[in-house]
Amino acid sequence: MAVTLGSMPADLALVRRLAAAENGLATIATTRPDGTVHASVVNAGVLPDPVSGNTSVGLVARGGTRKLEHLRRSGHATVVFRRGWEWVSVQGPVRLIGPDDPDPDFLADGVPRLLRDVFTAAGGTHDNWGEYDRVMAEERRAAVFVEAARISGNG
Repeated sequence: MAVTLGSMPADLALVRRLAAAENGLATIATTRPDGTVHASVVNAGVLPDPVSGNTSVGLVARGGTRKLEHLRRSGHATVVFRRGWEWVSVQGPVRLIGPDDPDPDFLADGVPRLLRDVFTAAGGTHDNWGEYDRVMAEERRAAVFVEAARISGNG
């Protein structure tokens, strides 16, 4: 039975704990134009939205994907983290920041550092950040932030 969790800081602690326990693996869901659900597995972590400062779930998405198309259109997403039978979901509006999704309140030259920050918040590491930046730019990757407007789970 799903319950809406009450205390935001405690809820985010659960999100962080489950994300860390599963190497940042989570499922993101949004809707297609026909109303059906589009879901995929991503690496995600908790960090503040760089524009609003609101605590969010962040992930990095490859440019040109259906996921980004759906997020642009719907403006909302749900991200689910699980470990065993324990799970928690974060639902809310999304912010996209990347070469195909400029944000007037975020400087474009900060995108490489932002993608690194999101990647490391999701538990990622890299031996060559210059190479990481090159690949992210080549793949037109975007940072996706899902604001923690609603958190629910069974924890």
